[in-house]
Amino acid sequence: MSNAQAIELDIRIVPPRDKHPTIFRTFDALKSGENFTLINDHDPFPLRHQFEATRTGQFNWTYLEQGPAVWRVSIGKN
Repeated sequence: MSNAQAIELDIRIVPPRDKHPTIFRTFDALKSGENFTLINDHDPFPLRHQFEATRTGQFNWTYLEQGPAVWRVSIGKN
């Protein structure tokens, strides 16, 4: 399934305390089969652990770009 309007979430401009809540709100709003692209200035690997702990089996994670300045990750809802 493709998104007619791709969702890109540039988290670099979000205040640090709001980053993870914003990401999880975006994910939770997705329908099954949809995804969004997370854009960040560092590897969001700790976020993946948080997804695994709180959304076990509900997501997929694909690196699209891995630095050194920009990381882009496709996060989809199963």
